[in-house]
Amino acid sequence: MQTPLIRYREEVKEELYNILRYWQSHTVDTAQGGFYGALNNANEIQPGAPRGGVLNSRILWTFAAAYGFDRNADWLSLAQRAYDYLQQHFRDQQYGGVYWSVAADGSPQDMRKQVYGQAFAIYALSEYYRHTKHQPALDWAIHIYELLERHSFDPQRKGYIDAFSRQWARIADTRLSDKDDNAAKTMNTHLHVLEAYTNLYRVWPDDGLRTQLYYLVKVFIDHIVNAGNHHLILFFDDQWRHPSPLVSYGHDIEAAWLLPEAVHLLHDSELTQQVKAVSMALTNAAAEGLDSTGGMRYEYEPASRHMNAEKHWWVQAEAMVGFLNAYQQSGEDRYLQQSLDAWAFVKKYLLDKQHGEWFWGVTGNLTVMPGQDKAGFWKCPYHNSRACLEVIRRVDELV
Repeated sequence: MQTPLIRYREEVKEELYNILRYWQSHTVDTAQGGFYGALNNANEIQPGAPRGGVLNSRILWTFAAAYGFDRNADWLSLAQRAYDYLQQHFRDQQYGGVYWSVAADGSPQDMRKQVYGQAFAIYALSEYYRHTKHQPALDWAIHIYELLERHSFDPQRKGYIDAFSRQWARIADTRLSDKDDNAAKTMNTHLHVLEAYTNLYRVWPDDGLRTQLYYLVKVFIDHIVNAGNHHLILFFDDQWRHPSPLVSYGHDIEAAWLLPEAVHLLHDSELTQQVKAVSMALTNAAAEGLDSTGGMRYEYEPASRHMNAEKHWWVQAEAMVGFLNAYQQSGEDRYLQQSLDAWAFVKKYLLDKQHGEWFWGVTGNLTVMPGQDKAGFWKCPYHNSRACLEVIRRVDELV
């Protein structure tokens, strides 16, 4: 398997630089600072587009991680740009945390405290500190972590409440987007708090943080992974009751590798074995979303038996990593093939060979989804650049 693995590594390394150069060339706003809020598929700037805290944090993470990979001064400069913009425009100096969005001119727009957004700030700031040792970035990440523990953590039932007002009061509408259920606790927020706390623990091995990371892993095992079908349960009330049976294949496969990443840092042999079994079960459940193209479909609604056969960019990126992780854990060649098939699907259908970067996705008929961003509030360089970096790292471990 060494030759396909080495070829895989070289191809995704080349693609990593394609992604980084795209964001360097097309998204830097020299007039108003930071990065544009949105570009369409023709790389046309959408001038009035709001700027999301999640997008800006993901840009910061991407270029900090890229700098950690090859120490290229260009990536450091872009990471510093993202850090400065986050600090100057998204940081709530009065109540702490980061705003959900700002206007194109950088003025505050939506000032609510969505825990999903706070998690990405922690994730990005930890990565920036990891490769620069810029102490204010770590201090800021720790401060946001402490805010989440004070306001969002549920000490009785564990887990995290999803959303708050600017002043950290509970709010009625907690949704990330119109497509989500209005739920007190969600899988998606917990997945990215897990990801954020894992990255923070790498650079700040605090005992209290270790305990909270342990609780997060247990929350997935005890509540979020459906013991019956091994898919993730997406939406919950405060007491972990869950009305929605919707399946999200991309989140299944993403959790399948993020959970082992977290537990690896805890050095708990019993929990490690538990998570390995959960990870493999999640991987096999996610594979139900694959079709004959090698791509992974988006969602399945069991009640209506409706399969959303769209294939979104981030789902394919997570499939590349998740199946490679399963190959590392099991040694079974089928998982490596599934990872390679996901990459082959990306190359054939998602790489925009004319304008650069990856399309948002393709329909069930494999045509480019119309009207979607090339860069935007949700379309970012994090899933695909991270997939490339993870494949490189994991192939290096294998060969």
